Amino acid sequence: MNMLQFNDNAFNCGTQLGEVTSVSEAIQYDLAEMEKRLRVYVDKGRVTGGVEVKEEPVIATRPDETLIKPLNKVSRHAGGFLAVDCSTRTLKRANNWGVYLMRAAYAAVKERDVDWGYNERVCTVVGDAHVRRSFLQDFRIEMESQIALDLLSGKISMPHYVHGDVRSMYLLLDGGGYFGGDRKCRVSLYEKCEKESVNLLAISKNSPSLHDEKGRDFIATTYNMTSFDTWVYHPVRKADKDKSLYGDISVVKLCGESFRVFRCDIMEYLTSSDVSELLAPLTCISEDPRCVGYPIALWLAHEFSAPSNSMLLSYHDQVEEGLKTAGLLEALRREELCCSFADELHGIKHAFEWEWWDGQV
Repeated sequence: MNMLQFNDNAFNCGTQLGEVTSVSEAIQYDLAEMEKRLRVYVDKGRVTGGVEVKEEPVIATRPDETLIKPLNKVSRHAGGFLAVDCSTRTLKRANNWGVYLMRAAYAAVKERDVDWGYNERVCTVVGDAHVRRSFLQDFRIEMESQIALDLLSGKISMPHYVHGDVRSMYLLLDGGGYFGGDRKCRVSLYEKCEKESVNLLAISKNSPSLHDEKGRDFIATTYNMTSFDTWVYHPVRKADKDKSLYGDISVVKLCGESFRVFRCDIMEYLTSSDVSELLAPLTCISEDPRCVGYPIALWLAHEFSAPSNSMLLSYHDQVEEGLKTAGLLEALRREELCCSFADELHGIKHAFEWEWWDGQV
């Protein structure tokens, strides 16, 4: 594969969540919210119980070899590929609360050119680990939906995205093709892509909910059923909007030299066309040795969503300064120390040095 040319001067933070419109305003707003929430917690404690943490439903089906079709390898694609991803890093946390840095990033790939940018927010959650995980997943998906909508609406300027020719463009989301409700993308993003004929796909890094009829990993079972270098299994399950599943679930192998196979949800409005033809262009961006069969646009979005340790330390210091000014730091630090002894045993000074809240921990 030819070397990619990065254009990090195309940095643009786009529209923030809520009513704030710039990075500095957003972070100041978040720090003020942090103070409010943690002051209520210190003064009144937290409300326990009553929160249901819903997991993605298990899908169990018998693999059907006749549903496996080969994908033609494509050397280049005239259109572009947009991808979004969001990371969550812990700044401070105790048993009943946590303060996190959320960073949603996009990567726009067109042949050898790459444009990228990101949004950052500080998120404060009061609750146990399960409640915090669910809230953070909601917040992360909301940030991904927002940055994707900003890209499609032109609020984030990209020289390689031509709004008049979006039919050759792919928008790649990380995760399943679920829209509407908790821990799901915005329906407005789906509708925007359908209206503009954008090829919207959702590709998961990991798919623990897909099982064969014996409860084994569906993707691994399917892999053993075909000798094609690149292929698609479609459908594992058809779209069902009543259950928030807006795309047909499929399984794809995009690189002959890689053993990696991924779940790929194909939005319902695209499934009337030839699915093999629709997915074939992904093969030209999945051969980079760094991403082992994963589309390079999604791999880059994942990489760009990772803040540096120096940036994390800077945010950590801002959080502590805000809590100190509010007179909350000492009370909260005692709680932080109560749950961080294991960190100290491992030589960890700050939680962000090893703790990621990315839906996989």
